Amino acid sequence: MSPSQVTFDADHGTALLSTSNSVYALRIGTDGSPRHIYWGPPLDVTQLPDWRSPADSVFEADPAPDEMPIETGARYGPAGLRVRFGDGVRGAQWTFVEHDIEEEGRVLRLRLRDRVYPLALELVYRVRPDSDVIERWTEISHTGGADSAPIVVERCDSAAWALPKRADYRLTHLAGGWASEMQLQRDRLAVAETVLTSRRGITSHHAHPWLALDAGEATETSGQVWTAALAWSGTWRITVHRDAVGRVTFTGGFGHEALTFSLAPSERVVTPVFAGLFSPDGFGGASRAWHDHVRRHVLPHPDEDRPVVYNSWEATGFDVTEAGQTELARLAARIGAELFVVDDGWFGARRDDHAGLGDWTPRQDAFPHGLRPLADEVHRLGMRFGLWVEPEMVNPDSDLYRAHPEWVVHAPTRQATELRNQLMLNVGRPDVAAWVYATLDRLVREHAVDFLKWDANRVVTEAGWPGHADPDRLWIDHVRNVYEIMDRLRAEHPGLRIEDCAGGGGRVDLGMLARTDQAWTSDNTDPVDRIGIQAGFGQLYPAAAMVAWVTDSPNPMTFRETPLRFRFHVSMAGVLGIGGDLTEWSAEELAEAAELVAEYKEVRPLVQRGIAYRLQSADGVNGVHYAAQDDAEHAVLVWRTTMRFGHEPAPVRLVGLRDESTYQDLFWGAVYSGRLLRERGLELGLPAGDYASRLIRLRRVD
Repeated sequence: MSPSQVTFDADHGTALLSTSNSVYALRIGTDGSPRHIYWGPPLDVTQLPDWRSPADSVFEADPAPDEMPIETGARYGPAGLRVRFGDGVRGAQWTFVEHDIEEEGRVLRLRLRDRVYPLALELVYRVRPDSDVIERWTEISHTGGADSAPIVVERCDSAAWALPKRADYRLTHLAGGWASEMQLQRDRLAVAETVLTSRRGITSHHAHPWLALDAGEATETSGQVWTAALAWSGTWRITVHRDAVGRVTFTGGFGHEALTFSLAPSERVVTPVFAGLFSPDGFGGASRAWHDHVRRHVLPHPDEDRPVVYNSWEATGFDVTEAGQTELARLAARIGAELFVVDDGWFGARRDDHAGLGDWTPRQDAFPHGLRPLADEVHRLGMRFGLWVEPEMVNPDSDLYRAHPEWVVHAPTRQATELRNQLMLNVGRPDVAAWVYATLDRLVREHAVDFLKWDANRVVTEAGWPGHADPDRLWIDHVRNVYEIMDRLRAEHPGLRIEDCAGGGGRVDLGMLARTDQAWTSDNTDPVDRIGIQAGFGQLYPAAAMVAWVTDSPNPMTFRETPLRFRFHVSMAGVLGIGGDLTEWSAEELAEAAELVAEYKEVRPLVQRGIAYRLQSADGVNGVHYAAQDDAEHAVLVWRTTMRFGHEPAPVRLVGLRDESTYQDLFWGAVYSGRLLRERGLELGLPAGDYASRLIRLRRVD
C-alpha cells in the first residue's frame, strides 16, 4: 500500500495527510475554521500539545494558525481570504459543513460556509502515491440566488502553510531580472512580513513563485527544509510572516495586492495549485523530490527525449530568408540537431521589432512559396520543424491592430506604453482567445509545424478592459485563456511540442510547464552566467525542462570569449540547443560540435531523467552529477571558470553513489569504490587554464 493517503477522524475533526517522508495534520477549530497542527517528518500527532490553549496575552493573536487566514477574530497576520459583502461587512466567519475523501483516499475536501452570507469555501488537499508533494487549492462560491448582491473578493489565496517553532529561520528564494533570472537568495528571515510578488501580468524575471524555509541549519545534503511553489503564470503574491514569538506562516496565490473581482450569484472560482514539500535531506533532497514530482505529475511527456534544437535567432536576427534558413538547417543536421526552429522575422512585414507582430502569415519576400518548402527540407534532413510565435502581442504597425485596436489591453483615458514597440492583446476576451487559437491551429496545419517556441516579450501596463463590469478579471482570464489555448492545441495536434518563453525565463512556473515541454531559461547564453541561472532553475525544475544553447564566442551579450567545449559542457546540463551562426564556424568547430552533440545524446537519458546532485567546491568548481535511477550509469559535468596557479581543485565528493558498489571511469578506465568517491571524492582531471570543463562518465561494475 502507498504511504501517501488522507484520513479524517470525524470524532475529533482531525485530518492527517501522509507521504513517504512527511505528515501534515490539521483540525477543525471550535470556531469552524480549519487550523494547522503539524507539518514535518512522520510522527504520532496525537502526542502533540493541544494547540487550542489560550494565547499568552489579549494582545496576541490566536495561537492556532489558520489553513486559510481570514479577517475576523483576533487575527492580525496576512489574510489569505479577504471578502466584502453587499452591505459593506468584511471578512468571513465559518461553519464547518462536511469533509469528503476522494480519488482512492488521496484527495481531501473541507467544506465551509459563512454563518450569515451566501459564501462557501472548499479547501482541497491532494497527495500522490509516489511523491512527498502536497497539492493545495481553494474553491470559492457564491451560493445566493440571482437577486443576491455580488461578493467582492479582494484576496483568495490557494493555501496557507505553517512551520514548527524554531529559534531562527532562513528564507531562500529566487530573484533577478531579464538575462539574469533565478539568482539564488538565502537570508535570515526577518521578524516581519516578507512579500514575494509579481505585478507584471506574468510570473516575471524578477521574482519567482517558489520559496524554501529552514531553521538556519540545512545544507545541500542534510537538514529539514520546507518549500512550496505556486502553479500560476500571471501576477501572484506570497507573504511570509514571522512574528516576535517565533511563529512562521506563509500564504500565497494568484493576483497582486489591490486586485479585486466580483463573485456573482452561483459563480465558483477555483484557484491555482500551491504545492508544498517537506524534505529531511537538505536543499538538494528537496530539489530532487521536486524534480521527480514535476516529471511524474506536471510535464506532459516526461519520458520523451527532448531533441537537440537548433534555433536561428542569433545567427540571422530579423534577416530571415528561405535560402539562409535552408543553409543553416543543413549545417544543423550535419552536427546532429534534431529540431530546427525559425525564430522571429518570418512573418508579416517583420524586418525589425517595429512592425508585423500579429500578422502570422509568411513574409512574401523571404518565403515566396510560403514556409512549406523549408519545412519539407527540414523534415527531409531528418529534423523536426519549429516556429517562433508571440501570439499574445501586437505591433501598432500591423494589419491586426489596424483592424482591431480594441483588442489590446488598455485604459481609454491613459496613454499606452509600448514595450519593445508592441502592445499586449487581451486574451481574456473570448473573441481574442478564439482568434489566437484559430491562428495557431492554421499555422500548425498548413506548415507542417512540429514545435512552437511560444514567446511573450512584454508585460502589462495601463491595465484596463473597457466596458467590462469587472475589469480586474483581465489579470486572471488572460492567463486562463492562454492555458486553454495551449491545452486545445495539444489535444488537436498530439505530436505538437511547445517551448515556454517570455523574453527568456519570464514565465516559467508549474502552471506553464503543465502545458509546455520545456522552458527557454534565459536570453543570456553566456556560459559563465548560465551556470548560476541554471543552478537557480534546478532548485525546483528538472533538467528535462531547461533549454540551454551553445552560441558564438565572443558572446553576443557579454562579449566574453570561451572555448566551444566549455560552452557545450554548460549547455549539456539541460536540454541541449545550438544558436550560433554555423555559417561562420570553421570545419574544425563543426566537427568538434558534432562530436559533442553525439556525446550529449549518449548521456541524455541521464541528464533529462536521472537523479541530479549539485556539486560545488571551494576551488571555484561547479557541476552536476546525474545518476541513473538504477545506479547503473552516471554522468558528471564539471566547470571551472578561473584557475589559480598552483591550486588544483580538490576532489569532488559524489554523494549519489552507493558505498558498497564499484564504478569505472569510462574515459580513463580507472575503477573506484563508491565509498571512496563519496567520502574522498573524484579527481577531476580538468585541463589547465580558465573555462575548463569535463564530462565524466561512470558505470557501476558490481
